[in-house]
Amino acid sequence: MATSKTDLLAVLAVVKKYNLKSTEELLKKEAGLTDIPENVAGEAEVNSVLAAYKSEGDPDIYENSYMELRRFVEESLDIYKHELALILYPVLVHMYIELVYNNHEVQAKKLITKFGPEQEYYYQDELAKLAMVTKRDEMSGNDITDTFKSNAFTIRISRDTLSLLKRHLHEKKASVILNIVNEHMYFDLYEGVARNKAQCDATSGAMTGEAKRQDNKIKVYYGLLKEPDVQTLVAAPPEEDDDMDPDAPDKPKKKKPKKDPLFSKKSKSDPNAPPLDRIPLPKLKDVDKMEKIKALRESTKRVNLGPELLPSICMYTLLNANHTVTCADFCEDSSLLSVGFTDSSIKVWSMTPMKLREMKSAEQLKEIDRDAEDVLIRMLDDRKAESCRTLHGHSGPVYRTSFAPDRTMLLSCSEDCTIRLWSLHTWTCVVVYKGHQYPVWDVRFSPHGHYFVSCSHDRTARLWSTDSHQPLRIFAGHLSDVDVCIFHPNSNYVATGSSDRTVRLWDVCVGNHHRLLTGHKASIYSLAFSMCGRYLASGSADNRVLIWDLAHGHLIAALTGHTASIHSLCFSRDGTILATGGLDCALKLWDFTKLVDDISGENVNVSHNPDVRDGEPYLLRTFPTKQSPFLTLHFTRRNLLLGVGMYDLGM
Repeated sequence: MATSKTDLLAVLAVVKKYNLKSTEELLKKEAGLTDIPENVAGEAEVNSVLAAYKSEGDPDIYENSYMELRRFVEESLDIYKHELALILYPVLVHMYIELVYNNHEVQAKKLITKFGPEQEYYYQDELAKLAMVTKRDEMSGNDITDTFKSNAFTIRISRDTLSLLKRHLHEKKASVILNIVNEHMYFDLYEGVARNKAQCDATSGAMTGEAKRQDNKIKVYYGLLKEPDVQTLVAAPPEEDDDMDPDAPDKPKKKKPKKDPLFSKKSKSDPNAPPLDRIPLPKLKDVDKMEKIKALRESTKRVNLGPELLPSICMYTLLNANHTVTCADFCEDSSLLSVGFTDSSIKVWSMTPMKLREMKSAEQLKEIDRDAEDVLIRMLDDRKAESCRTLHGHSGPVYRTSFAPDRTMLLSCSEDCTIRLWSLHTWTCVVVYKGHQYPVWDVRFSPHGHYFVSCSHDRTARLWSTDSHQPLRIFAGHLSDVDVCIFHPNSNYVATGSSDRTVRLWDVCVGNHHRLLTGHKASIYSLAFSMCGRYLASGSADNRVLIWDLAHGHLIAALTGHTASIHSLCFSRDGTILATGGLDCALKLWDFTKLVDDISGENVNVSHNPDVRDGEPYLLRTFPTKQSPFLTLHFTRRNLLLGVGMYDLGM
């Protein structure tokens, strides 16, 4: 009775703390608490009552309760069995944490040793980390215990399955499991038939279970922004027309109508696109508009890929670079290649005959006519041109580089917790962005320039602009390292992949996540948006590429075949082919058009995930490299596929 009075006094202290006077009077009256001193209970008693885990008396009851639950799941009808089995892992984890919290180390160790190996393979690493926690004071600061104590484990379940489970727990008076289910689990209910094994497996695997349907309800503007009008600058180049005249006099006439519809076609608005003023984007200068015209002209010469016409592939192999190269990246027009190294340096190569020029000295710049049309060209010194440049400044391995769309700047991130912005005119570092407290794994420019996104070991991704040294948004929500980040083609969203085995889509405008995608069974290392912006591909250490439909947040296909982590993904410029490159020294090409056509013919069940398609029918070809794992893949404007890998003798 003394214990229960202490508990009541602690509850009274909490009520007093929050100044709930009527509740306080009612509690005193009902519990018969009279003549209570002002300081009703110490902080220790309050914490004891509010502790997430409380002793259920006999520690041996845990093992018996778990065995009873497991037997119930195994003996259930097949229609319910697979959804019921999803609760076994979180129940085991919480039982272990409760036992450790209440100093029952022997029983806790026995429980996890006996039932841990039965859990799914993708939970084994976490169970091994959890088993290292054997004392209450070791719990604080441990990733697994912190995650499970502060987040409900989500399970998507049919109403019939949940009714069956609750009836069983009440009949058996399984108080230990009932407490865990009520306090630490969230059931995302849906009406209809329970899911089969394949459907349950498709979306399970994340640290805290599946995504709630509520997480994927918000509308996503996945369409592309209306292209700016560049026709005003289109005065068809006379040389091109003159060159064509002698060979085919009719061609220029034919080409003009072809090109004009191309420009007007690009300017049509997408019904799923965000409003143009949703986020402030930099205004296009004339130089940028001319670059867009050049890109559009080049796209008319693009090879239209398909099952019968696969892309040509050019593979760049870095020799004598094993254990020294960390990343590689091409600029949008494929004219520059940057490579990051473990010795904290960055090398930039020109991929064209034009060498990398440096800006003239201050004295020479004074003599230049500032009003000249080619002022930028005049500012660069041809005499100091080189085919390769080296950038020094970081104090740790460089993990990612990213070119600005206009190719005047380069971003890099490093183990030294900083992001650096480099000028590709002066070949010097112009800004150091500090904000992350731990190594920064990835950094990417927005397709429209100005903005960039970074992600780190500190479990956050951050949105920056080049003109501010403070982040504009901090995207917090992942439960482990954020390993990869990428902008949506319309720059309104950022996708992130994490070691918590989830992919999240964040709204740049408000800073919240609008999609939570679960299904990977290991850390996610690569992401790529489809050309239309509706689909997202994610590559992982589980050797699979998953394809997601952002309109509903559904997993639609799992592409299997790789035998190692997938670190590079790239869609062809016409969106017909997806290229995937892994550490297994294999490049695979997939028929993305066929996949989208097959999906669009289906009626999607929005209440719970549709069946996930197997990738085998969509695999077009596999290209092995001998001993070069892939660092990056890139389609040129004309659909030539470029790959970069490093020769590894140990493969």
